Amino acid sequence: MVPTLQFLLFLSGTSLFMQTLAEAATCSDCFIHSRAAYYPNSYENGTDTGRCGYGSFGATLNGGDVSAVSDLYRDGVGCGACYQVRCTDSHYCTDKGVTIVVTDHGSSHNTDFILSRRAFGRMAQTTDAAASLIALGVVDVEYKRVSCSYPNKNITIKIDENSDHPSYLGFVVWYQQGRRDITAVHLCETQNFACKVLDRSYGAVWTTTSPPSGPLSLRMLFSDEDGDEAWVVPVNNIPNDWKAGQTYDTGVQVNS
Repeated sequence: MVPTLQFLLFLSGTSLFMQTLAEAATCSDCFIHSRAAYYPNSYENGTDTGRCGYGSFGATLNGGDVSAVSDLYRDGVGCGACYQVRCTDSHYCTDKGVTIVVTDHGSSHNTDFILSRRAFGRMAQTTDAAASLIALGVVDVEYKRVSCSYPNKNITIKIDENSDHPSYLGFVVWYQQGRRDITAVHLCETQNFACKVLDRSYGAVWTTTSPPSGPLSLRMLFSDEDGDEAWVVPVNNIPNDWKAGQTYDTGVQVNS
């Protein structure tokens, strides 16, 4: 039996419909509905004790437009990710919303985001509208992952205060860029290229006991949600005499 034209058109339409659904399900640029609150009794900026390990740096990162997240924390992998968050009440809210950086883990009233007070208010159209949002405390929002961008800033590491040269080394990654996650870090000797896989201690903090000796080179694996991966090798090395509390500029930017 030869299919009729009408049946062929139906099949074609069904195929297109299923393709559209598949594209929607995997759309990386689509907004997702959720809810957001703000840090109770907070200052304008974020917290300096967040579970990403940024310390006081995390309170002022991105101008203070930061947030704790719940499921998006992903056991620390989500630390440093950027999201565009906008509230949905057109009476108060702008279409642009605010771009935040993940610096902490937490949830409140079934929210995906607990924004800094500053970021929460910046979703509003006016100062008066911001005051109204603050009074509400929890609002419906839409969000999507966006690329992190820090003009004139390279990816930087800060050596953890508990590091003890040469037996224990830990550091946190600052200014994570682009729209990919850092999913692995290797620490390598610059002379013989012997490398050691670091452990994600928590958040954005990477650690190892008995680190390699001499000047050290980093290897960072950036991964996206589609499974694409790329190793980034910083231009600058960690010096042989690294010290706890010091920061080291890697000399690289990752903007895609």
